[in-house]
Amino acid sequence: MQRTRLSSVARRTLTWVLALAIAAPLLWALLASFKSELEAIASPPSFLVFDWTLENYRSVLESGDYLHSLRNSLIIAGGSSLLVMALAVPAAWAMAFAPTRHTRGILLWMLSTKMLPAVGVLIPIFLFYRDWGLLDTQAGVVLLLTAGNLPIAVWMLYANFNEVPGEILEAARMDGASIVQEVVRVLAPMALPGLASSFFLIFTLAWNESFWSLNMTTTDAAPLTAFVAAFSNPEGLFWAKLSAASMLSIAPVLVIGWLCQRQLVRGLTFGAVK
Repeated sequence: MQRTRLSSVARRTLTWVLALAIAAPLLWALLASFKSELEAIASPPSFLVFDWTLENYRSVLESGDYLHSLRNSLIIAGGSSLLVMALAVPAAWAMAFAPTRHTRGILLWMLSTKMLPAVGVLIPIFLFYRDWGLLDTQAGVVLLLTAGNLPIAVWMLYANFNEVPGEILEAARMDGASIVQEVVRVLAPMALPGLASSFFLIFTLAWNESFWSLNMTTTDAAPLTAFVAAFSNPEGLFWAKLSAASMLSIAPVLVIGWLCQRQLVRGLTFGAVK
């Protein structure tokens, strides 16, 4: 009994240590966003005893670029996530319920594309986008993020669909259901947690993506990641304003993740425990 209690205390302690270690950069940026520029770069840093101010948030919001970048992020992240799901659902359905001897190889090949450094294909994609007029466009970034996140969505949905009994889908076919009805009316309700968690993960990855945003956009299609990076410029690095911009940029995703955490955990662990 005592050993079990000590083991439980050790696990809780380790959990809190890991949680604090992960949250430390976020907490540091949150505090820095309420400081002046001089206090933000002070050494040693002050944690709670300083002159709290909202000037950084006011400056960021009044710049006029924040709402423009926020709109771009919503369009790019939302559009690419919907497009990814529209392509990943039928692909995962085919691999889960109509597999061939090449299915495993195709899945591994799709996953291997994520191991390719993005900078390795930057020049050919940049030249292609330049010739086709896709530079600094929302559609151009949406296509890039869709191609980059599609393998992850297919793998997640494939794992979730594998946990759905195939006999249920066969019964639906015997009752005369078409493939679309089978997916929409039978499969989707049963795999809803997996669909929701996959969509939110892809949305988060698209929201946080910075490499393609910085290299393929300038002003018209620049999302929040480019907006935050703009606070590091030849005039200097404005830590306090950078922290405020970062907080405003991650706030929407944090709120959605907090509200949907139960569904996300259920979807990500669907089928993990038999």
